[in-house]
Amino acid sequence: MTQPEPTTWVCRVPVTSVWTHPDKVREVDAQGVADMPDINKWREAMNQQETKDLTESNRLQTQLLYGEPVLIEEIDGTWAKIIAPWQPSHKDERGYPGWVPLAHLKELGSAADRGYARVTADKAQLWSPERRPVAQLPFNSLLPVKDADESRVHVHTPDGDAYIEAKHVQLVPSPEQIPLGSGQAIADAAERFLGLQYFWGGMSSFGYDCSGFSHHMLKANGLYISRDAGDQSTEGMEIDRLDPGAWQAGDLLFFAYEEGQGQLHHVGIYCGDGMMIHSPTSGKAIEIIRLEGTVYDKELCAVRRFTQEETT
Repeated sequence: MTQPEPTTWVCRVPVTSVWTHPDKVREVDAQGVADMPDINKWREAMNQQETKDLTESNRLQTQLLYGEPVLIEEIDGTWAKIIAPWQPSHKDERGYPGWVPLAHLKELGSAADRGYARVTADKAQLWSPERRPVAQLPFNSLLPVKDADESRVHVHTPDGDAYIEAKHVQLVPSPEQIPLGSGQAIADAAERFLGLQYFWGGMSSFGYDCSGFSHHMLKANGLYISRDAGDQSTEGMEIDRLDPGAWQAGDLLFFAYEEGQGQLHHVGIYCGDGMMIHSPTSGKAIEIIRLEGTVYDKELCAVRRFTQEETT
């Protein structure tokens, strides 16, 4: 008897949000759960309080990028309960859990193992073989490679065979083998997104939250950390938070309420000379700030390093 071809469920839209439960979706979220979601239109539809309510009412968990694999736990009508294995979390040892519209997922056959293309542009256009625009892919999207030449990389996608211009991607052996970058490379990657609006649960160059930002800037440099700030704060190597002279660009800075003694609530990326780049909160954009004299200076509770650089 012939064995069926192994398949994988993947995200079939450029970005989809992972919800805590389908009943958390509001009328104003229609653009976020449409069959082809539009984050920009969704953001525009929300007023300031509705945007804050994404956080305050615990609606969103995280996001998936185009082609990102999921494990399906359950299908309930038009929704799927999933695990995102590329996003480590204490919530489930297999990956980040949550719910996504079933229309945002597609079942694919296994692709030939010829490596992956990682999107290095802020956003990259995906083209059909006939050069029709297919989708706009966010930074750090990863797709299996079918073939490549100097100008084009042909990839296996939820929309079939397609290609990306070679200048917009990095070829890597696997999602786990992105070349290691330095701490400065992490800070440099982050600086490219200055001015990008914060988005709760955001894991894409359409909008990051604080820990989604740190997760993706490290991932772009071959370093794999958990999805959420609470988990990130226990990983890597501990650096003395009271000795700023020991900090290096690319270290992660963690902050807690009650002047660092309460609940952890934020993470940023150290970029040297007493400054941090971070995605602050709803209504604000990615920025570089000097820590001295700010509330963050008082709230700093941990510094963690994920690179292997020696302190000089």
